[in-house]
Amino acid sequence: MPIYEYKCQKCASHLEFQQSMSEKPKTRCPKCKGKLIKLISQTAFQLKGTGWYVTDFAGRKKPEEKTETPKSKESTPEKAAEKTPKAEKKEKSM
Repeated sequence: MPIYEYKCQKCASHLEFQQSMSEKPKTRCPKCKGKLIKLISQTAFQLKGTGWYVTDFAGRKKPEEKTETPKSKESTPEKAAEKTPKAEKKEKSM
């Protein structure tokens, strides 16, 4: 059964009543017999099942992009040292 909120115009009290949907709305305050106004309140509900952002997409992280490049034979430290100008000068002077 839904809970309906009312506010009394006379004493300004805030009241909640659990009523069936077929029941007539309350019209009088039980405290002071003033006129009640039915309030529109926020409802609390949860979306269940699949297909919703909370259940399917919220926890996913983007796949990390690979920044590594395939290593070739020339990129090894030994080969890189051989190609430096100092190494070339030593080879030429011999």
